[in-house]
Amino acid sequence: MTDTRRLAGMTALITGASRGIGAAVARRYAAEGAAVAIAHQPRPEMARLAQDLAQELGEAGARAVAIPGDLATEDGPAATVAAAEKALGPLDIVVANAAASHRRDWHAIPVHEWDDVQAVNVRGTWLLAQAARQSLAASANGSIITLTSVMAMTGQAGALHYTTSKAAILGLTRALAREIGPEGVRVNAVMPGAIRTEQEVELSPDPEPVLRAMMEKQSLKRRGVAEDLAGAFVFLASADAAFITGQVICVDGGWVMY
Repeated sequence: MTDTRRLAGMTALITGASRGIGAAVARRYAAEGAAVAIAHQPRPEMARLAQDLAQELGEAGARAVAIPGDLATEDGPAATVAAAEKALGPLDIVVANAAASHRRDWHAIPVHEWDDVQAVNVRGTWLLAQAARQSLAASANGSIITLTSVMAMTGQAGALHYTTSKAAILGLTRALAREIGPEGVRVNAVMPGAIRTEQEVELSPDPEPVLRAMMEKQSLKRRGVAEDLAGAFVFLASADAAFITGQVICVDGGWVMY
């Protein structure tokens, strides 16, 4: 893949970047010249993955640092932003990728689990933006990229709390784009489809049932992987998208068309 250096000189914070989509975005951002703060859950496994990724990117010549961040707490998002800025300087890009996700029948969801999903996915995104506002407004190309899901459009059963949170991200993205646009900051969303990540492997070790189900729905007849999303994140963070805000890019192999 050609290195275009579209993010040269920029600094990005990516949450949930230990693995999956977040890690793929971190690799592409680093290849495009950005300094990258790899935020991760404060768990030993995720810390190890993030540190390994930071080392990998550093050995390739990028500035990269792993930082813990508990987005489920009220103070966690601001602490994550502060740690990223202390390590790498003012932010130009915030990718709110981290998400809490559970599968459960809607009538069996405990209140604490509902609250945790909303806290990480919705409140955490808002608080990240709030904490990074000063840096982003001072940037020549300040950008926030949120993560929604095709589940917000399809209304799939089995994860009502997650689907609700991802629908909320659509409203947050559009409203925040209007709120912060006068400060020169853009806000857009990426909407992934069915992506074969480590989390899916944990939930569905056998890939065949998911593959069969998705081949009936997608226009492109292959599974999506994390790297398929990275280009959309590079575009939205770059000067190529300087006049784009409040928009959603759906990366799902032609499943949902709206």
